[in-house]
Amino acid sequence: MMLPRMLQAEILRRLRDDNRIVMLFGPRQSGKTTLSQEVIALTGWRCLSLNGDNPEIVDRLTKPEASRLDGMVAGYEMLFLDEAQRIPDIGLTLKRIHDASPELKILVTGSSSLELAAGTREPLTGRTWTYTLLPIGFCELAVVENSFELDGRLKETLVLGSYPALFSIANRENRIRHLSEIAEAYLYRDILELGGIRNPKKLRDLLRLLAWQVGGEVSYQELAAKCSLSADTVISHIDLLEKSYVVFRLGGYSRNLRKEVTRKDKVYFYDNGIRNALIGNFSELEFRNDQGALWENFLVSERKKKLLYSGTRASQYFWRIHTGAELDYLEESDGVLSGYEFKWSKKKAAPPKSFMEAYPGSGFACVTKDDYLNFVS
Repeated sequence: MMLPRMLQAEILRRLRDDNRIVMLFGPRQSGKTTLSQEVIALTGWRCLSLNGDNPEIVDRLTKPEASRLDGMVAGYEMLFLDEAQRIPDIGLTLKRIHDASPELKILVTGSSSLELAAGTREPLTGRTWTYTLLPIGFCELAVVENSFELDGRLKETLVLGSYPALFSIANRENRIRHLSEIAEAYLYRDILELGGIRNPKKLRDLLRLLAWQVGGEVSYQELAAKCSLSADTVISHIDLLEKSYVVFRLGGYSRNLRKEVTRKDKVYFYDNGIRNALIGNFSELEFRNDQGALWENFLVSERKKKLLYSGTRASQYFWRIHTGAELDYLEESDGVLSGYEFKWSKKKAAPPKSFMEAYPGSGFACVTKDDYLNFVS
């Protein structure tokens, strides 16, 4: 099937209407190159395509002379640079190209924001539009599939996730093999090479622990003890994992009420399939004891995609007080709070009385498998 990407029209519009550099971040294998090639084809422009995984390209773009850059892009209307995070000082190089050829359209992708974001922040201030592309979202599938078809995908998506290649792989066994290859061959690549990680085994151990704790609050001290690392190192590693689009954190919400818990975070994976690859469990949903964790990770990550692609400004949290009352997920937009409970079963939940008393006028909903589509798509 032809997979719709919600960012396609936006990126195409930016390239046509503006001369700023368009930068597309996201995890490896999330479809950045495919999306970029589709956009390039729609423009009809003569495009020079370069790849940062090519050592020769890296050499040519590392601290090049201005005349050499001019000669490289001469005669082209557009420059496409894939995997740009692997090129040292790429921000300065892009600035030189942009300043020398302001009419040249430039599209850049990066599978990690580690070096690329850090290397472009100052040189390219005011010269970029930045977007993030994640694995296929239900909000994207909803463009071409109805609710019946989406419901039919749900159980497998909770286990195998939604990396684009899975949609063209014929059987479940091969889809599992592909996910395992992503987890082993791609997941750690930029983190280890660009993040300066000296002990890959401990990073893998940390990721597995995070995978087991999805939906629960994490203690950095406890993780540190189990991985034989310092708490500061654990926090640093999780920061790198966030910048490489493997996981993301939600903090506890508080308006300085003394009874609210805010010191711990929850850690979620951008894709359920990667989470399950890390723990080596691809059992079908009916035979698992972590259905609730998979459901929560799916809903929070899909909600993140929906907010991201729609351009909705909202902050994401969880909420809990010391007495035990809690909300799985809390969203704040324009000063309005909306709380959510996630239930895989059909059983509905009522809002915590303590939350409604502390934040009168806030919204509340219980999201179940019978009514989740409005929440994610």
